[in-house]
Amino acid sequence: MPADTVISARDLEVGYGYPVCAPVTFTLRRGECLAVVGLNGTGKSTLLRTVLGMLPAISGTSRLFGARPDPRSRAQRAAVSHDLGDEVFFPGLSAAEHLELTALGHGEADPAATAAALLEELGLEERARAVPAALSSGQRRRLLLASALARPRELLVLDEPESRLDTSARTRIAERLTRERETGGTVLFASHDPAVVRLAATRVLVIAEDGIDILGPDEGADAVAAL
Repeated sequence: MPADTVISARDLEVGYGYPVCAPVTFTLRRGECLAVVGLNGTGKSTLLRTVLGMLPAISGTSRLFGARPDPRSRAQRAAVSHDLGDEVFFPGLSAAEHLELTALGHGEADPAATAAALLEELGLEERARAVPAALSSGQRRRLLLASALARPRELLVLDEPESRLDTSARTRIAERLTRERETGGTVLFASHDPAVVRLAATRVLVIAEDGIDILGPDEGADAVAAL
């Protein structure tokens, strides 16, 4: 396996005792951003969780940094940051405190500065002192994204990061994913938004009823728009 390979999947069947889509084969290398697109229920989220080792594969193989994916692995936890849409917060902490604690726990040199920058970037600075229960649905979504960005990482995995966000916030997310890959990071994300896919992705994995296809960003964005 080449040294720059982050994820390698071959004939990977994912599901819950039965496959939810056709077998998937792809390689994700450092500095790339792969978007996974398809209709609801076609297996996008299941694929993300399987390549991270959160769900067992039905058949086929996948490797994460050359090893079997295992979310219990200290090396994997240090290298991978993800937001899969699960709303897990420290309920008694404010948005700023939540981000500071996340950054501190992962060894960021200046947790307060990291938190402040992310709150501003994601338009949450006016809600910095609010606890998660006091935030709107879209604000909680942005706090989840900020939490994934508040720590060092080699791979960023996001499940529909644009969901529950307005157009301007979606544009900011696409720009952030673009910067992530342009600075050497690696991104795997599922999306329903053709504009986010077109701007951020380097390749697009399309899950359809008749099989799997891997396209360029423009073709992939057109495929999303046609779904």
